[in-house]
Amino acid sequence: MKLILASTSSYRESLLRRLGLLFESAAPGVEEAHWKQTINDPRELAVTLAREKANAIASHSPDAVVIGADQVAVIDSEILDKPGSRAANIEQLKRLSGQTHQLLTAVCVKQDQTERILLDQTFLRMRDLTPAEIEAYVDLDEPFDCAGGFKYEAHGVSLFEEVRCTDTTAIQGLPLLTLSKVLRDFGLHFPMSSS
Repeated sequence: MKLILASTSSYRESLLRRLGLLFESAAPGVEEAHWKQTINDPRELAVTLAREKANAIASHSPDAVVIGADQVAVIDSEILDKPGSRAANIEQLKRLSGQTHQLLTAVCVKQDQTERILLDQTFLRMRDLTPAEIEAYVDLDEPFDCAGGFKYEAHGVSLFEEVRCTDTTAIQGLPLLTLSKVLRDFGLHFPMSSS
């Protein structure tokens, strides 16, 4: 059975490889800016983007199992964009310092007319950070392309004092525990023997 990850994110590719499945990666070409301007609700935005990414690839490969995913960082009901630059990253971490924010990770698994939506919610409390700590961290990990402006799987773990979640892999972009179950429901079998 063909499996396609509707993403070229190295983070998601690395996570999916942990399941030992053979898969292809494809850029979905979804115009995220349009949806971010249209949808204000963080949950709806995450789910819509995940679904749009899956649909974009599934329309060309209806027999394949397609995984689309997106992640939205939220503080006080405000959606935070990926920083994109050092200066924006520093400002975003100043905003998160000492606060609790959420990461909403949505996944859409689709094959032909069958679709499953997953939505994982993680709460992360960042410790109080000094400006020097923030700058040193940003220069270390350069997490400009990450929701929230940090790489939890790298040095970013040192920024936090509490994390509440059901699946730590969701922080990186794919909740593998629930995704594994859904992929089995779609008929994929793993782990597979290497022989």
